[in-house]
Amino acid sequence: MTRRTPYVAALGLAALLAAPAMAQTLTIGSAAPVTTIDPHFHNVGPNNALTMHIFDRLVERDGRARPHPSLAVSWRVVFDTVWEFKLREGVTWHDGRPFTADDVVFTFSRVPNVPNSPGGFQGFLRAITRVEVVDAHTLRLHTRAPHPLMPLDLASVSIISRHAGEGAATEDYNSGRAAIGTGPYRLVSYSSGDRIEMARNDAWFGPAQPWTRVNYRIVNNDAARTAAMLAGDLDLIEQVPTSDLARLRRDPRVTVTEIPSLRTVYMAPDYSRDGGTPLITDNAGQTLPVNPFKDARVRRALSMAINRDALVERVMEGAATSTAQWLPEGAFGYNAAVHPRPYDPDGAKRLLAEAGYPDGFRITMHTPNDRWPNDARLAQAVAQMWTRIGVRTQVDALPWTAFVPRRTRIEYAMQMAAWGSSTGEGSNFLINTLATNNRQRLTGANNNARFSGPVFDELAARGSATLDDERREAIWHEAVALYAEEEPLIQLIQYVNTWAARRGLTHEPRMDERTVAMGVRPTAQ
Repeated sequence: MTRRTPYVAALGLAALLAAPAMAQTLTIGSAAPVTTIDPHFHNVGPNNALTMHIFDRLVERDGRARPHPSLAVSWRVVFDTVWEFKLREGVTWHDGRPFTADDVVFTFSRVPNVPNSPGGFQGFLRAITRVEVVDAHTLRLHTRAPHPLMPLDLASVSIISRHAGEGAATEDYNSGRAAIGTGPYRLVSYSSGDRIEMARNDAWFGPAQPWTRVNYRIVNNDAARTAAMLAGDLDLIEQVPTSDLARLRRDPRVTVTEIPSLRTVYMAPDYSRDGGTPLITDNAGQTLPVNPFKDARVRRALSMAINRDALVERVMEGAATSTAQWLPEGAFGYNAAVHPRPYDPDGAKRLLAEAGYPDGFRITMHTPNDRWPNDARLAQAVAQMWTRIGVRTQVDALPWTAFVPRRTRIEYAMQMAAWGSSTGEGSNFLINTLATNNRQRLTGANNNARFSGPVFDELAARGSATLDDERREAIWHEAVALYAEEEPLIQLIQYVNTWAARRGLTHEPRMDERTVAMGVRPTAQ
């Protein structure tokens, strides 16, 4: 304590900032709501980050999306179409009952069958045709074709217990009754839109955790999140507002961490309708007879009208890069030959006229206003750019909790969307977001635009079944190049993930943007 006294006296607020660690409680400020504790209901970042504390996966990923053992201690290819996973022995659920292979079987049967899921995890199990239980701690997963992505896919599927989960609905996870995991923390309470409280699981098989309790507080407002951080009410915040980054980097009470993000932001036109919609009209307000977004010339014109460098510099204040693809540079599948379409508003007008819209048209764009960094600001900036070429765009910005149900019902003619490829390679976005929505093939679970392209489906299937890494990456490069040419979705930027932690804490940033207590530790004295 003697070493700290001069420092505390000099900074005043430092005592407040240090108090939570001494109490062994970590308080995290989340930028977006956790909408459920059910780990299979909705594949979105805030839910996935929270459920990582309570549930484990067979395979885990580190902050740079590299796989490592978790509930499975090893895996191997037995035959081209058979993977064998050896499960960790001695693992217990939070209620003390043993974890076995039967729990994995139960998990895999539940994932594709969660009622009312707005976008689940079934795509990660799409290759599995049969699960063979060799013994209580050995599984063999059979596939129709070779599937080299199996370990990466399984790193996205949280394992639940049969005894707690059988017959349980999503509401039973939210209440805590079924939220029995093997993870480093146990659920204490969940208050939707407010906070989640967790207590350390001292029986966890992983590294010892320094926090006896973790409090996850939902602080949607950017300014409020920063203020709470500086007041000592929060130990760690995510999605540091771009307007506060420079100031926080200079503040001696705070450490800012950052890493290139796996999350990309794009505009998603509606493909579910051939005819018009009241959200797309001519300049007199009459519904257009056909869906203009199904014409690639219209999509290219909209892309050419976007000044992505201005989005990076003026809206994101440098905390992003412009892009025409869905992965950051250096990721497996990133195509270095693909660049954004050049900003050319005059060329965009000519292309619109060629497509039959010399006078443009009117659209309504929908966006969340509290989910991703500067989401509504980005949408407004793009809307202004489109309006300048004659596509007069009105923005309807909604809270995330109101945005998602309408998105699930396919009510948007144009929406701003974002996707984080948690596997860190090319297949994740292609299979879950771009591939045709097909429950039988378990593809397109998060294809909220309802785009369907047979060539993209074929590339996804072929790449997923290609064992040779070099050949598989070449297929991902082909898919990226075709995507940038056809622009079924119109890419905008790739984020840079940022956090701010009170000084005295060490934080490991993650490319998948998840904020987890397991990546925060007191700085060694």
